[in-house]
Amino acid sequence: MIKGNLLYEGKAKCVYETDNPNELLVYFKDDATAGNGAKHGTIQDKGIINNKISTYFFKLLKDRGIKTHFLETVSKREMLIRRLDMIKLEIIVRNIVAGSLVKRLGLPEGTPLAAPIIEYDYKSDELGDPMLNRWHIMALKLASIDEINEIEHISLSVNAIMRELLKAKNVELVDFKLEFGRDKDGTIFLADEISPDNCRFWDADTHEKLDKDRFRQDLGGVEEAYQEMLNRLTM
Repeated sequence: MIKGNLLYEGKAKCVYETDNPNELLVYFKDDATAGNGAKHGTIQDKGIINNKISTYFFKLLKDRGIKTHFLETVSKREMLIRRLDMIKLEIIVRNIVAGSLVKRLGLPEGTPLAAPIIEYDYKSDELGDPMLNRWHIMALKLASIDEINEIEHISLSVNAIMRELLKAKNVELVDFKLEFGRDKDGTIFLADEISPDNCRFWDADTHEKLDKDRFRQDLGGVEEAYQEMLNRLTM
């Protein structure tokens, strides 16, 4: 595998072309942002930890029959992935009230939901990633109704698999964000990453936050929280 030109640089990752037109190389950075980029900082070794945690979850999900873009780990900060046409949606799955849901539902943080909630955000920095429903998605031709149904089915399956695994690690999966893409044949694959950057992980006993909320809310102990999540998964 030969690392090629930089294709895209985002807030937390860089994506490079390779000598295989169907494969890309992802580099995980230590940069951290919050509030749609309004807050910037660095979390030491975050890229290394997120690469390891994402690899762990992608392998777990593959073993459970979930198609993902993950191919292999290349280095501490890099993974090789399947090249996809990314769908411009963020899919948020919520199990417990936290974040923006506190204000929108008027419920206290930490309130368990009777059933998981699926929300969609339109990936548009210019528009501030507005929330969409399935009718907006079809009107904008971001995905068909069949693709929306498949994405929701996969998202709920991922939620069930991860909650079961994390329960054994004494961690609550509060909510998380997923992204999806299509290969050249139109098959839907889970993409992006699964890490403390885009998941809310709480200690099941103390509700201590083990994710990027510690950075967002200036709680301190950010590096320690990320390392703790990796330790719980791999030890």
